[in-house]
Amino acid sequence: MAGHGAVPSSCDCFVALPPHTASPAVIFGKNADRPRDEVQEIVYVPAATHRPGDKVQCTYLEIEQAEHTHAVVLSRPAWLWGAEMGANDCGVCVGNEGVWTREPVGEAEALLGMDLVRLGLERGGTAREALEVMTALLERHGQGGSCKEEPVPFVYHNTFLLADRSEAWLLETAGRFWAAQRIREGSRNISNQLSIGTEITAEHPGLRERARSRGWWSGSGQFSFARAFSLPEQPPRMQAARARLHGGRELLRLHAGHITAETLMSILRDKGSGICVDEEGFRTAGSMVSVLPRDPALPCVHFFTATPDPSRSVFKPFVFVAGIKAAPQVRSLEFLQDPAKQIPRFQSSVDRRHELYRRHQAALELMERDRQWDHTLSSDPPCNGITL
Repeated sequence: MAGHGAVPSSCDCFVALPPHTASPAVIFGKNADRPRDEVQEIVYVPAATHRPGDKVQCTYLEIEQAEHTHAVVLSRPAWLWGAEMGANDCGVCVGNEGVWTREPVGEAEALLGMDLVRLGLERGGTAREALEVMTALLERHGQGGSCKEEPVPFVYHNTFLLADRSEAWLLETAGRFWAAQRIREGSRNISNQLSIGTEITAEHPGLRERARSRGWWSGSGQFSFARAFSLPEQPPRMQAARARLHGGRELLRLHAGHITAETLMSILRDKGSGICVDEEGFRTAGSMVSVLPRDPALPCVHFFTATPDPSRSVFKPFVFVAGIKAAPQVRSLEFLQDPAKQIPRFQSSVDRRHELYRRHQAALELMERDRQWDHTLSSDPPCNGITL
């Protein structure tokens, strides 16, 4: 699916800062809603130093490598290089959402929004640094290419939520253009909608001239990024995203002042709002919640499901420590003849299910057949987790 037709329901991302949190910490959370049969894996990549002139192969595009890259833990669709969400060893978290704007989407292969998530985490020591990395790469290389492992292209632009121990940033894009808003307190959520209005902290140098030249802004008076760049007629599924945005905002408001990691887990599991998705074509493929204490002496803790449907999944903790070893139970197999890497792409399919995914799938099938097992597993779920 390309262009602006009906689009599947997609992700939601949240951040809470003091005074909305129960303790002096920033709490980040995200659901990655993806094609129903897609497998999400958890990947740890250690810090590294690179030689001048080195390149890095992203999902589609090869770009220049940075001199130093931070250690990262990523939750990603197993067929691509980037990530839906993740964290680095400096306590930075990033997640993305798909959006459709007045700028045309590009089927030509460039950087995916998910590539920008990983690049920001690998190269940014703070949320602000990650934002600067991502916007510079977006301006230089653009965004585009199919975001789905199928022959029919599925293309979108991206919004991002970035957080560290002290602040958060909302980054929204339309093609190579972008606007960013700094969040210093309270809580915020995003959901497949442009939501930055007039409160713009940083922006693409040509943003307003682009809007003025296209007739999306008069050139005088207040400038609203969302008003200028949003589609005048929203597709039906984007209307559903608006309902999720308002539902998530209300859930955050209800818990303001008392938000914990468990609060965000419960929000990510909420089906009534549509935040936890389980539909015929799309479902929540993976979820993440991170606790980033203001006290630098305390470790950041990141929780991942690595399995679909957080309402029936366990959040497993990850902490950056010395001697981390990868967990094969949450890594998909690699294929010498990978249809995602061959040209033309996606002409065949492979089984990317990792061990934890297979076991979780078997448990869900058992729960569907036997309500007694459903009650037992839901009330006392096995922690067959991802200790790294």
